[in-house]
Amino acid sequence: MHYVYVLRSVNDDGFYIGYSANLWKRFQQHAQGDSFATSYRGPWKLIYYEAYLEQADALGRERYLKSGAGGGF
Repeated sequence: MHYVYVLRSVNDDGFYIGYSANLWKRFQQHAQGDSFATSYRGPWKLIYYEAYLEQADALGRERYLKSGAGGGF
């Protein structure tokens, strides 16, 4: 499976949108501060995710959510 997920920072209420083939492992990396993109804004809560069979579909959805058009999900 391939996942698109949304994290919310407990510190500043900011969001992070990401993609992973292993959602649990990736969330643990964020939670432990092992991800450069999110290490300075944690701790994080996983607030939303979608699962896809095809990687291309998940990456397309991630791209959409990160675009201005996907901002109101």
